[in-house]
Amino acid sequence: MTLVFHAPGAPAIAMAQLLQLCLLAASLFALSFKATSSSSRDSHGLESLHFALYQHETINKTGYIIVNGPAGAAVGQTTTPFGTVFAFQDPMTVAANISSKVVAIAEGTSITSSFDGLRSISIAKITLGLKNLKGSISIVGGTHNIKPADHPVVGGTGDFMFVQGYVTSSPVDLKGLTVTYKIVFHLYWPP
Repeated sequence: MTLVFHAPGAPAIAMAQLLQLCLLAASLFALSFKATSSSSRDSHGLESLHFALYQHETINKTGYIIVNGPAGAAVGQTTTPFGTVFAFQDPMTVAANISSKVVAIAEGTSITSSFDGLRSISIAKITLGLKNLKGSISIVGGTHNIKPADHPVVGGTGDFMFVQGYVTSSPVDLKGLTVTYKIVFHLYWPP
């Protein structure tokens, strides 16, 4: 069914243009609410979410050496001997301060893979309890203890089912018993 509006003294085409302008204004108004959301959809149809958390690791409290490596650097805040197996269960907060709100837990293991003691192969599960999203993501990859490193996301559970992407780990504070890393999440869901 086609509706044609006729107003006295105004051609039907002018009314159609007015209707199109009203629909365009309504569409732009609706899209303005979508733009304030923390997730978006890119040109490839992927829904994405980007945010940062801070991981706090305390030696012999949230992180433990399970097997001390045989060679290379000594145990320090940023180094462990080659072959060292390290297990962790670290709180992740919304700010660099360890007393800020905990919204995630990072648990996993790493194995020192360089003789200078600065690089390792890491496997971790990050359980997230964000405002509207709950579940976990799994990451694997090479970590550098004093430089930024990217880790691919290899899977997820709950609201993060089928998630893809990567996280970037960057040192923030490497002094004292507790070291702090900024973890930036770049998560993508297929269409």
